[in-house]
Amino acid sequence: MEQSNKGLDLVKWIVAIALLAGAVIANNMFDQESVLIRAVGVVGAVVIAGFFAATTFKGKTFLNFAKESRTEVRKVVWPTRQEATQTTFIIFLATALIAVLLYFIDMGLRALVTFLTGVGI
Repeated sequence: MEQSNKGLDLVKWIVAIALLAGAVIANNMFDQESVLIRAVGVVGAVVIAGFFAATTFKGKTFLNFAKESRTEVRKVVWPTRQEATQTTFIIFLATALIAVLLYFIDMGLRALVTFLTGVGI
């Protein structure tokens, strides 16, 4: 990347951060105004800040990454409803089984400690 682009990117990031900070400050300063007006102002500032950030080198890199990620997510073979339900049931059953097993191990260790020390827990 050229040096001039680095400087321009820095200016864009400063503008984006200033817009976001300004949105937060303005939202707090105008707390007597309608929530709708403040929300529209904040959303507008976020969109404009996002535009400035998206035009930087890192912003373009992020957008490219997001597009590629979306493409990869579309390639994923998602489980059917039946598979998801069965898997959830199996996990619930395994969790319950482990909980019962840990309960009995705890009771056994408690009895062992009580037997060895003579002190009830």
